Amino acid sequence: MTAHPGEPDTWLFAYGSLIWKPEMEHVEVRKGTARGWHRSFCFRIMRFRGSKEQPGLMMSLDRGGQCQGVLFKLVPQNLEAQLGKLVRREMTVKPPNNLPRWISVQTEHCPLRALAFVMNRQSRFYVGRLSAEEVAVVLARACGHWGSGAEYLCNTVTHLKEHGIHDRGLWKLQELVAERIERIHNG
Repeated sequence: MTAHPGEPDTWLFAYGSLIWKPEMEHVEVRKGTARGWHRSFCFRIMRFRGSKEQPGLMMSLDRGGQCQGVLFKLVPQNLEAQLGKLVRREMTVKPPNNLPRWISVQTEHCPLRALAFVMNRQSRFYVGRLSAEEVAVVLARACGHWGSGAEYLCNTVTHLKEHGIHDRGLWKLQELVAERIERIHNG
């Protein structure tokens, strides 16, 4: 909160599971584009949607490109406690994979400053930029106590679509994951 841009409203930029599971009270939702950041399956996980035996991949915002996502205007009451809960959800390992950062997001009305969780490239779990085929192999097999990597991808694609957002890379990745799963089950 010490880095809060000092604007009257607090916005959260969601690009993955926060879109369909925000767990934050909000009073408004908008589409927005974060320039200088892209959605990427760029860090390895060994719990949640993966295991030690079959590590998974999760998304973060990584440097470069642009990302369309969803902005949530947070309720001002109890904001610090809400953000504390969010930080605990997003920062699950030490050193953290995801770092909270205020970024600029363009909406159809105006640019906003929003809190986003961006990739810590110094994290031991950071895998960098993988090809779509490499990501598909992992997502088709990885599963943990929160579900599978394929389900995570499907939920993200479905909810982006509900907000009128089409991410060609995720749609193509979903096709590749489906093909991999079919190959696994058909031998």
